[in-house]
This record gives sequence, structure tokens and C-alpha cells, in this order.
Amino acid sequence: MNTAEVIYKGQLRSECTHLQSGTKIVTDAPTDNFGKGEAFSPTDLVAIALASCMITTVGVITRLENIILDGSKLTVKKIMESNPRRIAAIHIDIEINNSNLTEEQKKRIEEIAQNCPVAKSLHPDLIQKVNFTYN
Repeated sequence: MNTAEVIYKGQLRSECTHLQSGTKIVTDAPTDNFGKGEAFSPTDLVAIALASCMITTVGVITRLENIILDGSKLTVKKIMESNPRRIAAIHIDIEINNSNLTEEQKKRIEEIAQNCPVAKSLHPDLIQKVNFTYN
């Protein structure tokens, strides 16, 4: 089964449909590349895919260990390069909402996050800077 369908709507926008659920995402070119910046750009989706993958992968493992991370927050910053135009770096600040973790658990969470499937799929030249804090 296909994963998604993307339809170009004109004016540098596309509508992406997740075929299994029907969920839709609209993308727009960023303002620095002739777009309106009214929706996620395709490169924004790459950056948030990395963050989402990190916390989801951590969530799978911690769920099995009955560790609750609900309310954890990730802040994402994408840095573009112009020649060639590409994502140069993604900075992610991960605030883990659980102050009762041991040092061993924190180390395991950080290792799991930094080895998620998206992190391992991105080009090695793309800088992935990840900072963890525990509340």
C-alpha cells in the first residue's frame, strides 16, 4: 500500500494526504523562497520529522518500562544553506517532563533519541544538534 498522495495545488503549495488515515497536511514554500510561509515547508517537515521520530522512539521504549513522559516538549530550529540550497543543520531542544529519572535512564533516552530511524536516514553532512533537559 502506498503511504501518501501529494497533489500540487499551484502557487507553490501542495496537499499531502496520509492514505491510511486520510489526514492532510498542506505545505507552502517559505518566504525566502517565493512562498507565503503560511504552512510548513517541505524542509520544515524534515526537521519536525526528526523531532517527532526522536520522541516517538523514546516513547515506545519508555512505555515498555512504565516511564511516563507525557507533556515533554521539543523545540525545533532548521538552518538552511544557500549554495546548494539545503538543510545545513537541525537543532532540537528536548525538555523531558519527568524529573525522577536516573542518570542511566537519561543516558538511555538520549541514545535512543539520537539513533531514531529519521536521524539515521539523514545525510551525515546535516548537523543534528540535540540538547536534553529534564523537568
